[in-house]
Amino acid sequence: MASLSCQFHSTSLLNSKNVNRRRKRFIFCSAQPTQNNIKVVINGATKEIGRAAVVAVTKARGMEVAGAVDTCHVGEDIGKICGMEEPLEIPIINDLTMILGSISQSKAAGVVVDFTDPSSVYDNVKQATAFGMKSVVYVPQIKLDTVAALSAFCDKASMGVLVAPTLSIGSILLQQAAISASFHYSNVEIVESRANANDLPSADANQIANNLSNLGQIYNREDPSTDVLARGQVLGDGIRVHSMVLPGIPSSTTVHFSGPGEVYSIKHDITDVKCLMPGLLLAIRKVVRLKNLVYGLEKFI
Repeated sequence: MASLSCQFHSTSLLNSKNVNRRRKRFIFCSAQPTQNNIKVVINGATKEIGRAAVVAVTKARGMEVAGAVDTCHVGEDIGKICGMEEPLEIPIINDLTMILGSISQSKAAGVVVDFTDPSSVYDNVKQATAFGMKSVVYVPQIKLDTVAALSAFCDKASMGVLVAPTLSIGSILLQQAAISASFHYSNVEIVESRANANDLPSADANQIANNLSNLGQIYNREDPSTDVLARGQVLGDGIRVHSMVLPGIPSSTTVHFSGPGEVYSIKHDITDVKCLMPGLLLAIRKVVRLKNLVYGLEKFI
């Protein structure tokens, strides 16, 4: 995003009748790029979330899109691919190293946002680190072994990386509310809906189950239907998960708690990928100050 550079200039005005001099100030403003903007590279730029990220970063203060990486639409302007009114004059490139090399020559902070896949995350982070750039990783299917390996690498390199299982602030608030509720209820089940059946239970459901486990209690102790398949999959300390898949259905997660005489339910729906953008911008702003790996955006909320 460009910033306004303003300067004050004074001129003398001569009044011919009384020969009085008056000074009048004029303000001249011009738009110019801000040198301190965070340079953001979107890896996986042509995906739905990548296109939304390009638009969000372009509109955000203090940062700018400095590169777009993908294997699709190579050579085309990422602004046009995103449906923006004007091209960004940033071609899509399928070589991350080439973009990192050009950005590293500037003194501005750089961040690579990784929307790729679990098999390439580790190498992508290593490349970014080699050029002195931080990374924000949003790959929901990433394995914990990969996260552990990245954490060890970042500790040695003293380089900041933020791995976010979710970028949805609403999802994080649901998880925090569920942790608070778990101390008051002994029965809990998760019901989720997704438009496709990739990796169910979802990353959100697994994260909620992990958060609620190891807190000193086993849930659903009185449930006699443990072996009935229709009762769902058991995660963690007895937490049941039911995953519904229907094409076109919004992504939804509901956590139901129950106690004597009451049911407490927390629900979060996602209707558009745009809901992830406030979390992404927060992650970009926070990761530039990190010198190690942080797992979970909730650490900053």
